[in-house]
Amino acid sequence: MESAEVARRFLTFFEERGHTVVPSASLVAEDPTLLLVNAGMVPFKPYFLGQRTPPSPRMTSAQKCVRTPDIEEVGKTTRHATFFQMLGNFSIGDYFKEQAIPFAWELLTRPREEGGFGFPEDKLWVTVFQDDDEAQSIWHHKVGVPLDRIQRRGMEDNFWSMGVPGPCGPCSEIYYDRGPEYGREGGPVADEDRYLEVWNLVFMQYERGPGEGKADFPILGELPAKNIDTGMGLERMAAILQG
Repeated sequence: MESAEVARRFLTFFEERGHTVVPSASLVAEDPTLLLVNAGMVPFKPYFLGQRTPPSPRMTSAQKCVRTPDIEEVGKTTRHATFFQMLGNFSIGDYFKEQAIPFAWELLTRPREEGGFGFPEDKLWVTVFQDDDEAQSIWHHKVGVPLDRIQRRGMEDNFWSMGVPGPCGPCSEIYYDRGPEYGREGGPVADEDRYLEVWNLVFMQYERGPGEGKADFPILGELPAKNIDTGMGLERMAAILQG
């Protein structure tokens, strides 16, 4: 499946579910805390913070990104890149976990001939934030993922922010098991090269303050609304689908 087709399927899926397709913003960020756009959600930050009114409560995009902190990881792993395109679907105070989670699962597992990506369900694993019982319950009871393929992780892995003050929240990630030739068994907590992250669902509901690293920052309070920010790396998905 060509990368253009990966993007087309993603954007079409969410457009059919009421999302407005938004073009990629400039790679040079308008945000004064950033030089370059480092995530698909950056252009939506003013909407999450309640500073601007979004053109639609549901949006989807294919955003150009450069993630400079990952430069030192390029070549060391099979999954890091610097420039990439991030496919995302966004809800500004509309739907939350109970819809975002099934949306992602449906697109990933739907047969290719029906517009999905055709992933076998038994090859997919899920992680949730360490105390997010609600997300685990949705994955298990509503979607049907066995509990032994749902793993809990802490701030470093399953709490997302831009790396600077602004919106943040716990997240839930979906991983694809590439098989024993790529690493050891045990799920994402054991080996992130064998179990490759393909989708991140961020439950964007808090605002963070300044701080270093992925965990050393204060939570200033709740955002005006509970939002959804998801991301699926176009090149990473194409690499999997193309073998």
